[in-house]
Amino acid sequence: MTEALSVREGRLGVRTGSLESLRELNRLRVVETLRERGTASRAQIARVTGLSRSTVSSLVADLQAHGLIVEHSDPDAPASMATGRPPTLLSLDRSAGAVVGIDFGHDRIHAAVSDLSRTVLAEAVRAQDVDHDAEGALDSAAELVDDLLGETGLAQSDVIGVGMALSGPIDHGRGAVRPTAILPGWEGLAVAAEMGRRLGDLPVHLDNDANLGALAEVTLGAARDARNAVYVMVSSGIGAGLIVDGRPYRGGGGMAGEIGHVLVDETGPICRCGNRGCLETYISGPALTDLLRRSRGEELSVADIIRLAHAGDVGCQRAIADAGRVLGRVVAAICNVFNPDTVVVGGDLGEAGDVLLDPMREAVSRYAIAPAADDARIVAGVLGERAQVLGALALALLQSEHLAARLAPHPLSIQRGGTT
Repeated sequence: MTEALSVREGRLGVRTGSLESLRELNRLRVVETLRERGTASRAQIARVTGLSRSTVSSLVADLQAHGLIVEHSDPDAPASMATGRPPTLLSLDRSAGAVVGIDFGHDRIHAAVSDLSRTVLAEAVRAQDVDHDAEGALDSAAELVDDLLGETGLAQSDVIGVGMALSGPIDHGRGAVRPTAILPGWEGLAVAAEMGRRLGDLPVHLDNDANLGALAEVTLGAARDARNAVYVMVSSGIGAGLIVDGRPYRGGGGMAGEIGHVLVDETGPICRCGNRGCLETYISGPALTDLLRRSRGEELSVADIIRLAHAGDVGCQRAIADAGRVLGRVVAAICNVFNPDTVVVGGDLGEAGDVLLDPMREAVSRYAIAPAADDARIVAGVLGERAQVLGALALALLQSEHLAARLAPHPLSIQRGGTT
């Protein structure tokens, strides 16, 4: 008979089960840490989880025995003062499964497969009219995933979850796009369910592309380990992903971060959302290419504009700098309300670097209250066009519930009090 553990009212207000049940929950905490960080030492896991080093070592031994964790050294890491050797790092074993990430851009599909330690095993990009042909885009994505699984030698049964990024507001309860004029071809479609059906009923998790870009940059990129961050994605559309206490914040209905449709000029151009003078109509990729086409008489891509700006073209420099100032005024308001410690600028225009960021920093400094402006470090994203697909992989890892079954030889049972 084992006396049940109880957590008294004022802490969790519930009773847990036996010592072994608590041990299984702690094994889950170790696995969650490795899923979120990719690799970590035993000491790092102890700091993140609050468990003692001896407890972590014992839990790791259990997980290694179940084939879930492997260890390896990092030759680039500084040697430990205690042992004189590089620290031993832990990661989830590749054989424990894989995840799939799919990013639906406006004109292309980017898919990737990774193991549970975030190592990308294969990825590919395919041109596609995503906005107006949802069924065709889903079919193409399924074909792309099948090709990647074949390339890696994995089967659908090895995949524990799929993350998806879409460039529009998401109804997370239904796994669908919310009704707007932004993605006309996707309205009314149960996107997550339809993608899952095409992939052998795998669990599919759907989110906005800016949210997943934010998740990738705080997990792997320029805002790594930031607790409160904003990721601003400036491409054919404008969006922001918010990270609150290390996790994506979506708002009550999934609409948080739609800064592309913040009003900057009520007499401005009509936006695709139906309003006038949205931020997107002034600083998106199409807005800049249209502006410079009228002044130069030639068609330039965003990449062309950035290349010419870096080469000293004053017209392209002015167009990007003006975009930075307009964006900075909107970000200043976010800083006043949200008080992030890091603002990451990504997407196509993010490649402009300080040509965009310096005017943006000046605008934030001018229009945000001084303490909020001082708190916000404004940096360029480092993941480039891969940010959204890497975020989709991270989402699949965060949402997966399929690893718990491997944490113990018997299913986890929570005792409701009393004895066993």
